[in-house]
Amino acid sequence: MKILITGGAGFIGSHLCEELAVANQIVCLDDFSTGVKANKILSVEYVEGSTCHTSSLIKFSPDIVFHLGEYSRVEQSFEDIESVWKSNVLGAFEVIKFCLANNRKLIYTGSNTKYGDGGLGRDQTPCAWTKASNTELIANFGRWYGLKYAVCYFYNAYGPREIRRGKYATLSGIFSEKYLSGESLPVVDPGTQRRNFTHVKEIVAGVILGGEKGGGDGYGIGNQASYTVLEVARMFNAEIKMLPARAGNRLDAYLNNKKLLDLG
Repeated sequence: MKILITGGAGFIGSHLCEELAVANQIVCLDDFSTGVKANKILSVEYVEGSTCHTSSLIKFSPDIVFHLGEYSRVEQSFEDIESVWKSNVLGAFEVIKFCLANNRKLIYTGSNTKYGDGGLGRDQTPCAWTKASNTELIANFGRWYGLKYAVCYFYNAYGPREIRRGKYATLSGIFSEKYLSGESLPVVDPGTQRRNFTHVKEIVAGVILGGEKGGGDGYGIGNQASYTVLEVARMFNAEIKMLPARAGNRLDAYLNNKKLLDLG
């Protein structure tokens, strides 16, 4: 197949490109805002640009579209609201329209914040709200215009190529980097925030399965075991530094939608 992947130069996207490129022709659309050129896969074609211009940049009709190219850092989204709006609202709408115009299935990567804190997590940050709203927009496009889609939710991916420095770093990336540098591990108060840590290869296997067999919303891809942030920090046997509580740092973000298990 000829497959379009947005955000394919990012952490998870690059692994998805790598896996699918074994037997398919892959084109990646990425603006490299968080993705890096070092993540490029040799056999993948890269188009540099914003998803806001998907229709003008992508001049072919792919067999399927995997849309990972959105702003996905929850707490940081307060200070990056303009980037969030451009990527998660304007860009997402253009990708949806592109899929509909080409009559192609869209695999959308939602945010598990939609289910966090008993459903309250969806309104806690700009990132959470826009991602949750997109899942509703996609579902409505399915009802209104016949858009084919599947929405998958990733739960705390970790592994090779994860971001380890800066405001977009993953929790496991930050802990690993601090540990190797001999620094204390920063844990946001209260430390009882519960997460499911899932290897990126398992995430990729799940999203591919969603592309092959999924239809509709609610496909959670995550490790069934959950751990508090403090429990993970203590696994490093390093000094822990508690930080003040932050807006958007949800207490309950562990896997609670298991629909993907029905696809097996």
